[in-house]
This record gives sequence, C-alpha cells and structure tokens, in this order.
Amino acid sequence: MSDPSKTPLLDRVHIPADLKNLSLEQLKQLADELRTETIDAVARTGGHLGAGLGVVELTVALHHVFDTPKDRLIWDVGHQAYPHKILTGRRDRIRTLRQGGGLSGFTKRAESEYDPFGAAHSSTSISAGLGMAVARDLGGGDNNVIAVIGDGAMSAGMAYEAMNNAGWLNSRLIVILNDNDMSIAPPVGAMSAYLARLISGKTYRTLRDFGKQLAHHLPKFFEERAARAEEYARGLVTGGTLFEELGFFYVGPIDGHNLDHLLPVLRNVRDAENGPILVHVVTQKGKGYAPAEASADKYHGVVKFDVATGAQAKSKSVAPQYTKVFADALVKAARKDDKVVAITAAMPSGTGLDLFQKEFPKRTFDVGIAEQHAVTFAAGLAAEGYKPFAAIYSTFLQRGYDQVVHDVAIQKLPVRFAIDRAGLVGADGPTHAGAFDTAFLGCLPGFVLMAAADEAELMNMVATQVALDDAPSALRYPRGEGLGIAMPAEGTPLEIGKGRIVREGHKVALVSFGGRLGECLKAADELAALGLSTTVADARFAKPLDTDLLLRLAREHEVLVTVEEGSIGGFGSFVLHMLAENGMLESGLRVRAMTLPDEFQDHDTPAAMYAKAGLDAKGIVTKVFEALGKDIRAETVKLA
Repeated sequence: MSDPSKTPLLDRVHIPADLKNLSLEQLKQLADELRTETIDAVARTGGHLGAGLGVVELTVALHHVFDTPKDRLIWDVGHQAYPHKILTGRRDRIRTLRQGGGLSGFTKRAESEYDPFGAAHSSTSISAGLGMAVARDLGGGDNNVIAVIGDGAMSAGMAYEAMNNAGWLNSRLIVILNDNDMSIAPPVGAMSAYLARLISGKTYRTLRDFGKQLAHHLPKFFEERAARAEEYARGLVTGGTLFEELGFFYVGPIDGHNLDHLLPVLRNVRDAENGPILVHVVTQKGKGYAPAEASADKYHGVVKFDVATGAQAKSKSVAPQYTKVFADALVKAARKDDKVVAITAAMPSGTGLDLFQKEFPKRTFDVGIAEQHAVTFAAGLAAEGYKPFAAIYSTFLQRGYDQVVHDVAIQKLPVRFAIDRAGLVGADGPTHAGAFDTAFLGCLPGFVLMAAADEAELMNMVATQVALDDAPSALRYPRGEGLGIAMPAEGTPLEIGKGRIVREGHKVALVSFGGRLGECLKAADELAALGLSTTVADARFAKPLDTDLLLRLAREHEVLVTVEEGSIGGFGSFVLHMLAENGMLESGLRVRAMTLPDEFQDHDTPAAMYAKAGLDAKGIVTKVFEALGKDIRAETVKLA
C-alpha cells in the first residue's frame, strides 16, 4: 500500500473544506504545490500568470479561514483566480483554461458555485460585494463577504464610489487590497504584522468600541477630539488614513506571502462583528517563478511557454500585428504634428502606446483604469486645439459611454478614438469581445466611424483621423495579425464617407465593414466557382455611409450582403435603413445583413468563433444561397 503521507497534499484537496484541518506547515506545503500546478497549467494553455502566482498564499489562507461558498469570495477582474479554481473542484479541468469548451480565464457564475460574481473588467468587486452584504443583512444572514481587489484596480473611480457607500452604510464587508506593485505600502515585516494582528483583534476592537461609548457621554467637543486622536495614532503606525476617511477600518500592511502573518489577521477580521474592514496585503506578481519575477510585466499575460526556461512560444506569422501598425502610424504622424497626443487607460503595451511613449513621453498619458476620465480628459485636450488619440479596447470603451456622448459628441470635439480588439478576441471570451462599438457610436450625431480592412487601410485611417479637425471619430481594428499585404511608407488621408470596390462582378455584392474583407474575397472565389459573379466592396465608413456606392450596388446586383464583425444594430442596420429610405427594398433586391450572433459567445480560437458566428467564407457563401433561395449542396453536386 502507498504511504498517505507521501501523497501530494494537492491530491487530497478537492474543495476548500478539505483545507480546514490542515496544519500551518501543511498549508505552506499546499501553497508550494499550488504554485507549481498553476505554472504547469498556464505553460500548456497560456493566459494570465503573474497575478495568480502573486496570490497563491492569499488564496490558500482565504479558503482555509472562510467558509466558501457560503462566504462569498469575489476576485476583482478574475485573472488572478487560477489558483482559486484549482482549489474549488476544477483542478481536473485547469489545463482547459481559455480553450474551446474549457474553463474561462476569469471568474464565471455559470462555472462554479465558488464564483459568486463573474468578473473580467476591473474595479467591480467592492460594489458587487457591498450589494451581497446588504442582501445578506436584509435577509437576516450571517455569512461573510470578501472582495479581493488589486492596487491597479484601485485607480478606478468606481472602487472609491463603492467604498464611500460602504462606509456610509456600515455593512459588514471585508476588502482585501492586494498591493502587488509596492505602490502604496511601506516596508513590511514582523512589527507591521504584529500591529496588524493587534488592531484587527477582538481585544483592541472591543476596547475601541468601549472608548467610543465612553466618549459618547462626554461633551461633543471631547468625543470628536478622542475619535481624531485614535485615528491619528493608528494612522501613524499603520497608514491607511484615506481608507479610514471613507469609513473602513484599516488593517495592514502585511506580507501576503507569509501565512504566519496572514492567517491570524484573516481570522480576526472574519470574527469582527460590524462595519467594513480593509486588509492591506503586499504581494509580488510572478512570485515563486524566477522568469516571471525577472520580467518587467511579471508575465502578466503569456502564451504557451517552457517551464524550465520561461521561453514563450513565438508566432510563426510574418504579418504585423494591427496594434503595432497603429502605433507605428501614430508615431509617424506625431513626428510631423506636435499637436498629436496619446491617451491610454492602463493599457500602454496592449494598445501599442508604449512604443509611442518611448519617443514622446511628454505627449503620452496613462490615466490608469479610468476610461470615463480618459474620454473627458481627451475632450479637454481637443477643446484646446490638440489632437488626442484615445486608444481604448472596444470592450473597455463601453465604460466611458456617457462621457463619449456628453463630453465629446454633443460638443463636437475632435477626439480620435482608436478602438483596438474590435470583433471577437478568442480566449478572453465574451467579456472582452469588441461587439458593440459600431452600434453605440453610430447612433451619435456627427461621429465619423471607420473600420480597417487590412494594415494599409489602418495606416490610411490614422492619417484620416489626424486630418479630421471638425468632428469626433472612431477607428476600429481587430486583434491579431494583418493580412501580410504591402505597406505604404506612410498613410494617406481618405475622403470621408467614401468606400472602394475591391473586385467587380454583376450578380452578388458583398459589402464588408472591417476585418472580414479577406473572408469576403475567399467567399467571392467560391461563389465564382459556383457560377455567381460577385462584387466585393470595402465600405471603410459606417458613418457617414457611402450612399452613392451602396445604391449603385443595390441597382446592379440581385443580392447584396453586408458583413461586419459587430453586433446587430451596426453597419448592416445603417445600410438597411438607408436602402429602405431610398425605396430599394421594394425593387426586388435581396438584402442580408451578417453580424455577430445575438448572444454572448464563449471563448474559443478566433477562427472557431467566427465559424460558429457564420462570418467566415463558408458562412458568407451559405448566406448568399439562402438569399437566392437555393440549396448550396445541390448546386455543388451539379458542378461536380
């Protein structure tokens, strides 16, 4: 028989309840095994690594001390929750992370009862946690609610709105501030840990409450002085004055990798009887894996890699990434025009603006995770005659929509939006898909909307935005690689609202808006082989539409199909509206609008997702035959 003592502890932990009876030394061993398991899993799948490695000990401590899932544990953003997934019954599927049909790269309510709130965008945890805490209080419950939020996510105003509200309501809520960039904390050590344990303990809190009650019977002047003195004295030794002002009882900072320090503090705050508490934990991204610790971004996001060396798999493609094409085009424009400035909301490398920043550090502004501020900040720059480019992922621009309407569109300020990750994004799934920007920007008066079909068009559209001084504009482009076409030395401004014919035919017209042009050309080849002469057009603009071009295509073709990598309500809807207003829908024209399906698609490879959406060449050909009322299989058999 095998010796149970030799069995890895992780093999004996299937759910958090299995951690309850482990000793301190066993918990430390479990943390080491959990770190190794996380590294091995992400090496096979790719994903977010550094953040998860930084919270291994914290994850073990939280599940040991608290009674999840009864106690609600919310991970802000969720990209640091891989160790949490391993400990909550999903270890057998952890190597399916971000794969088609596999585990999500973020927390997801439909995936596990241990994920009480889904998250992939930042700074939502405290708001959600407060809602759960209030719901508990209304229902007479007694469970704990814990929100784990990173210091980066604390740059978003939403986090402070939630904390301000929590302090006012005085609901029992625990917030763990995971300070993983040492951006807030002073040095931590034994004395800091001792003080954190002392002030979070029942004895101190009881004495503090007794003192408050005693002071309450004194004249108001003495009561206020006593409260200020206690807060000031505690602030001197622990910090946290800002959080105290928001109504939180501050504990910390403590070493987030030291279970000797973590466990007693978490037990103390678990047993606290009222009010919101903030526990300040200092961690290191990439902790325990040397290549990650040595990396500038601590291996925040990685593709598959070799565990022994940390070397990441390299792309075999020679085509440039759209993000880099945008960045290079913007740098070239900025060399000629000192009014060009760039804004990012905590995504300098993701949007390519790190390249811009190297050459123009004083003209690059990273405002943190604050898309609302980014938009209005850009509007202020535009109002003073500058040419701001706000480079924001499509999915994150949603967070600044009111500012786009109120501060940019109504005032007709020429803010230039560079919308990265337009369309489906693969492994990041529905939370990061850029599906809605054409629809939600297209309804705004005066906006100019463009979508790049290839790398050269992207360069031309950046030049177009630089030259556009009298209207707000948005340029959308997909994630990933371009088509590998020949590139001009620099972009040339396009005529606003004018598309182009890429291939001439006479039976079917395919009108692409954005990155599906390549698939439209493939579909045209297949249709031609089936006897259907096909025109392919690149719309370039969704607003203003090239009405002359579209009406000509409608008059000269039997079928007109619009194709876009966006939701219902976008380019296809604009075209249908225009055709209806011009009486073209009564002429016998067969029109179809191909969009992303009216659902949130689960993560998979981009190719598989587009195939499922019907937005590949096969899907486009099928749609044409549906419009013609013909069976494509029968037509194929005839030709054979």
